[in-house]
Amino acid sequence: MTKEVSQKGVLEKVFHLKELGTNVRTEVVAGMTTFFTMAYILFVNPMMLSLTGMNQEGVFVATVIASVVGTLIMAFVANVPYALAPGMGLNAFFTFTVCFAMGFTWQQALGLVLICGVVNTIITLSGLRKAIIKAMPKLLQAAISGGIGMFIAYIGFKDLGLLKFTADAPLLGTVPPEGAISELGTVVGAGVHTTPGLVTFVEPSLLLGLFGLVLIIVLLVKKVKGAILIGILATTLIGIILDLTGILGAGNTITKLHEASISPESFASSIGAISDTAFKIDLLGLFDNPTKTLLAITAAVGFCLTDIFDCIGTFIGTGRKSGIFDDEDWKKFEEGGNFKSRMDRALVADLTATTIGAFVGTSNTTTYVESASGIAEGGRSGLTSVVVALFFAACIILAPVVGVVPQVAVAPALIVVGAMMMSSFVEIDWKKFELAVPAFLGAVMMPLTYSITNGIAFGFISYCIVKAVTGKLKEVHPIAWLVTGLFIANFILQALFT
Repeated sequence: MTKEVSQKGVLEKVFHLKELGTNVRTEVVAGMTTFFTMAYILFVNPMMLSLTGMNQEGVFVATVIASVVGTLIMAFVANVPYALAPGMGLNAFFTFTVCFAMGFTWQQALGLVLICGVVNTIITLSGLRKAIIKAMPKLLQAAISGGIGMFIAYIGFKDLGLLKFTADAPLLGTVPPEGAISELGTVVGAGVHTTPGLVTFVEPSLLLGLFGLVLIIVLLVKKVKGAILIGILATTLIGIILDLTGILGAGNTITKLHEASISPESFASSIGAISDTAFKIDLLGLFDNPTKTLLAITAAVGFCLTDIFDCIGTFIGTGRKSGIFDDEDWKKFEEGGNFKSRMDRALVADLTATTIGAFVGTSNTTTYVESASGIAEGGRSGLTSVVVALFFAACIILAPVVGVVPQVAVAPALIVVGAMMMSSFVEIDWKKFELAVPAFLGAVMMPLTYSITNGIAFGFISYCIVKAVTGKLKEVHPIAWLVTGLFIANFILQALFT
């Protein structure tokens, strides 16, 4: 008992749990919830990057290392409940755009990731990233929070298997280029309507997911502690017992658990694989051919903008509304120097992860929007992040165990978290069209383009246009004009060189 009290005392001293209105149990539940909602990256990232020729097992270990180190830095430097991992979208940009479309090797692509990390470090330590956040209009901050909610919910509905997509005939005679590839897979063509619809309720896995969604909603309405995590674990358990999906079949599960057995051989094999990806950066190769210099610059700009604004969007969208970055912290952020606020420290913690990821052999590592699920469970301190990091670390030898938790068990959590984030829309005066337009475009383009950064870009650009045509140029911060110019330049560069 004394030992337990002592341990709690250490945790209290390090993470200030009472001051932040939380406790060890809540933080542990929040950490587990966050981990399970983002654990898919352990399997998706290696599969995605291996298409470039990278060793898949090596990328897996690199993913674990980057996630663990980045998340622990977030925990102990910033003391906030955010987890980091190689970003979805960024890994697709790495594979399909930088390597396939632009023709860079994966070693050169890692060089671009390193450049992005260095540039973002300079931007953050110089105070420019802080200036960007301070220059962001309040209506866009509210729109970002709601937009991220829609984005998270859309991911949930898609992973649940509730949506189907039908491609109509090409318009105006346009034909999609053969073998064209986008960040999400094969392109159906810019002139083709892809219409979403509701699937028929026949798939057992979908019914399992809907059960999980109802269960989480009921538990939340009843204010049950740990509602989201209970929903994920209960849905997974029922799926295993009833054998409702191939992933959850009893025999398959036993096989996975057997494969996950801890042994010196399995550990040595996993660690050894990292030698195929770590420290393979090729910086000189990026610029040895003058014709590729502009391509390298284009890719670097794309990496930097996405990395910066995905992080900013996540912090503003989830941190302000939940009180992690409360009014007092926000005041310190706006008025104080670096490291005076949790937001300052969180920005610095985030920037270190990309550089680490480049060295071990993975694409940009960033703060995950799925951290919102743990925040919804009450996570308020870095202890949540420590729990996530411990689970990630265990996955070097226990990855098959994590694999028995299916997407349909996690998807309901994303849907309800998305619903929770909709309340920020009330802060926008929708009756004023000049305010509604940038807020709407900034929010809706996130789920429609599957990108937080694209939504922020449309919000900034439309905001500046509206202010310009209404003669209110002085209301736009100079930094906002700079950011808008960078977004436009990025779109132009992508159009010209990709």
